[in-house]
Amino acid sequence: MFAYVARQPIFNAEREVYAYELLFRNGDNNCFPDIPPDEATSKILTSTHLSLGIEEITGDKPAFINFHRDTLMYRFPTSLDASNVVIEIVETVDIDDELVGACKHIRGLGYPIALDDYDLTGRWEPFLPFTSVIKLDITEVDHAKIADIIPVLKKNKVKVVVEKIETYDEFAKFKAMGADYFQGYFLAKPEIVRHRKLGPSGLTMLELIAASATPKLDFDKVNAVIERDPALSYLLLRFINNPLYNKRHQITSLKHALTYMGEVEVKKFIALLALANLSDGQPNELLQMALVRAKFCELVSVLLKELENPPTGFLTGLLSLMDAMMQQSMDELMQKVPISEPVKQALRGEPNLLRDCLEAVQHFESANWKGIKRFAVKYQIKQTQLHSFYNEAIKWGRQMNSSTAARRS
Repeated sequence: MFAYVARQPIFNAEREVYAYELLFRNGDNNCFPDIPPDEATSKILTSTHLSLGIEEITGDKPAFINFHRDTLMYRFPTSLDASNVVIEIVETVDIDDELVGACKHIRGLGYPIALDDYDLTGRWEPFLPFTSVIKLDITEVDHAKIADIIPVLKKNKVKVVVEKIETYDEFAKFKAMGADYFQGYFLAKPEIVRHRKLGPSGLTMLELIAASATPKLDFDKVNAVIERDPALSYLLLRFINNPLYNKRHQITSLKHALTYMGEVEVKKFIALLALANLSDGQPNELLQMALVRAKFCELVSVLLKELENPPTGFLTGLLSLMDAMMQQSMDELMQKVPISEPVKQALRGEPNLLRDCLEAVQHFESANWKGIKRFAVKYQIKQTQLHSFYNEAIKWGRQMNSSTAARRS
């Protein structure tokens, strides 16, 4: 059985990924079920997706998964590994003694319990003695009340996740209140729009991105850039020798790589190498998101017969978070990197096919199933194909991100 999933990161106070919230849909028959989303998530997960392997989506991070009343009553969460999941009780459940008893039993088996969209009302009181995590929606709960409740919850050893954090100012505000974890899109936006000073290394990285974006790769120029930093040569060869791509041949030089892998693949590696180094000092999730976007946009653009050299779909996704990494506006950055006009247009938010591909992967990031459906209809792509691409992109991004860790550590 194939799985269709979106994941939303949950960050700690250091802006590192602590966990992912997973949202599932039935892609074969009813990708957008006409039933409450929280009920669909839990029922589809437990009935059809247990064979996926949650670790394929989250790596070594815990998975927060929503469960509705029926699945809790029948103890469906116990089919999962208690060491890598957090059971979210959705806010729409009907609460009675039977449900409280079921959840207490699940907690007794070692499963952490989280209350989703906690509204501070007394109806949740019976759950508090065995709840590990409480999630507060900052758009629904008065901020003064959040400030009052956080110390009380922490005193009772309950972790607090604040949701819908859209800006760095909001992140800083609730961090100061003592919240443990944060969910929202603040990481994908610059903290402040300012110029990040580029030293020699940063300028080298921009040169590499520019080289990878030309119609014909200037091998001598790339060699000259990489020779300034022997560690870059090592890392590039490490990428290319990744068993995901190269199972039989050991690549010994950039020239050998160009001959063996072809210009398009080498260009992708060069761009990835450069961006991984430009993101140094920024939250690792930014690079992870950029990698997933790059692979997804590449797969979709190839399906739509956009077979450019350089691979513009890949570049669009890979560079889509460059403004957050560099803490500058995308318009300013596009003046510094000589990439093709369609890629620049997409990154600036101007409508074209590449922009649509980028928005499609953003729909997955926010579990906007209707947006995915609109994209599928517009380009006559099966929704199952898009979900397959996204799953493949997540796995690829995780593997590539691990390959860059040595350079960034």
